[in-house]
Amino acid sequence: MKIAIASLGKKMNSILSPQAGRAPYFLIFEKEELVETWKNPFSVGGGGVGPAVARVLAEKQVEQVLVSEMGPKMQAALAEKEIDFQEMEEDTVKNVLNKVINK
Repeated sequence: MKIAIASLGKKMNSILSPQAGRAPYFLIFEKEELVETWKNPFSVGGGGVGPAVARVLAEKQVEQVLVSEMGPKMQAALAEKEIDFQEMEEDTVKNVLNKVINK
C-alpha cells in the first residue's frame, strides 16, 4: 500500500503539515520504505489546490493520505479518486507512519 504523508519537511523527523493541499512536501511510502519525496508545487498560489494535489497523488498510485487537517474540497477530490485519508494529531512523519502501520 502506498501512503502519502503531508509534511512540512523532507525528513522522517519533519512535522505533519497543518494543511493538506498546501503542504510543502508529501513523503510517499510503500510499507515502511520512503520511495519518494514530492515537493508540492501547489503549496503556494491560487485556489483549487486540493483537487490538483489529489490528481497528482492518484497518478502516483497513492492509496492513503495522512494529514493533520484537510478541507472539504480535497476530501471530495480524494474520495472521487478512491484514495482513503486520515486526519492525525500533529506529530512527526515517523511517528504518524508507525501509528498507521502498527495498527
